Amino acid sequence: MKHLIKLLGIILISFVLPAAASEAKRILIIASNLEDMGDLEKHDARNNLWEYAPPYHIFISHGYAVDFASPVGGVVPFSMDPIGISSYTIKYEGFLDRANSSLNPNQVNSKDYAAVFIGGGYGTLFDVASNQKLLDIMAKIYESGGVIGSCGHGAGAFANVKLKNGNFLVQGKRVAGFPNSTEREKDWAKQGTLLPFFIEDQLRKNGALIINKDNIADKRDVIIDDRIVSTMFLPSAALVAKEMLILLEKSGKSNKSK
Repeated sequence: MKHLIKLLGIILISFVLPAAASEAKRILIIASNLEDMGDLEKHDARNNLWEYAPPYHIFISHGYAVDFASPVGGVVPFSMDPIGISSYTIKYEGFLDRANSSLNPNQVNSKDYAAVFIGGGYGTLFDVASNQKLLDIMAKIYESGGVIGSCGHGAGAFANVKLKNGNFLVQGKRVAGFPNSTEREKDWAKQGTLLPFFIEDQLRKNGALIINKDNIADKRDVIIDDRIVSTMFLPSAALVAKEMLILLEKSGKSNKSK
């Protein structure tokens, strides 16, 4: 009888553990595959390491598993030197190993993820913002109660996300992102002439309430509106990640209960 009870216990565990593991939600980080903007001078379009590595560290250190996704999968290139927390998360938390093994859209099951984060760098404006499969993945995660987070140019990547009801994700919501005035001042994209669109224009066109340095006291502020967490300035990328986790905890999607 004891042997039978033990055997039944083993069978029960074998069924329970996989189910529990499948319930644990992950966080999806979306990045660009591009090195440059496709112009003859090859203006930099790489993802900004300082806007991706700190959030990754926050997610990992709070017990979340993280996957990267990109339009074609595989390697996603980064600009900026690995210093501070960026260096730490590369050396000890497998940041580059994960980033350089990014999933393509066909490999992503939106049901596996509680949140999406997109950092800055110009690339996502070119290849993520126009990738319908990635836009649909973001919509499904959000509509299942998930959180969307961004830093800098990252908001442009989800500006075109449409929900089932036909409305844009950003419609009627406060979203922080790079202003037109900054794009026109800088030579990063030849005063914006190389860009497929200006973030401020696209967000406004799709119904967002624009938040940037032109109408906010502190450009480092994190803006939270109905499960969209955004900031326009890279030092606040880690704060966005933390606020995303706070929202997940409030909504019951936190891994803390798993």
